Amino acid sequence: MTDMINAYREILGGVGEDLERDGLRDTPERAAKAMKFLTKGYEQSLDEVVNGAIFESDSDEMVIVRNIELYSLCEHHMLPFIGKCHVAYLPTAKVIGLSKIARIVEMYARRLQIQENLTKQIADAVNDVTDGKGVGVIVEAKHMCMMMRGVEKQNSSMTTSAMLGRFRSDINTRNEFLTLMGRE
Repeated sequence: MTDMINAYREILGGVGEDLERDGLRDTPERAAKAMKFLTKGYEQSLDEVVNGAIFESDSDEMVIVRNIELYSLCEHHMLPFIGKCHVAYLPTAKVIGLSKIARIVEMYARRLQIQENLTKQIADAVNDVTDGKGVGVIVEAKHMCMMMRGVEKQNSSMTTSAMLGRFRSDINTRNEFLTLMGRE
């Protein structure tokens, strides 16, 4: 953590700030702690997050968890992107605890990312732990790197999807998901 605190001191000095100024005296330490929190996904594994919360079930109908908030940092500029994630899967003999899907989203979002990879990582993880017939993931986000700098477009957003198994191979399954999401 000391290296990170020193790096923030260098950054603040590099932009011309006075590190002895009252409001900045403890900023390098606070910023380092904030960055550790914002990237805590590196310290988590899929097994820890799921924590055995896989349960037997006779259900084979689509399960959808909508509007999971996500906060991530773009790996190109280290600026936030903020949005929501929708996850669907088709179970076969087992289901995952509801909160675990949100925790999977959180784990991958709390790493330096691009949205395209985040979407695929979530889909692959849910697919791996549920061993279902398919997974669909849609992520919608606003990127501060596009809003605060560069083209400065305030109303732009990005949508990505990852479709695995029957969500990819069966148009009816995909359409059911998209219809339930209000996207067809």
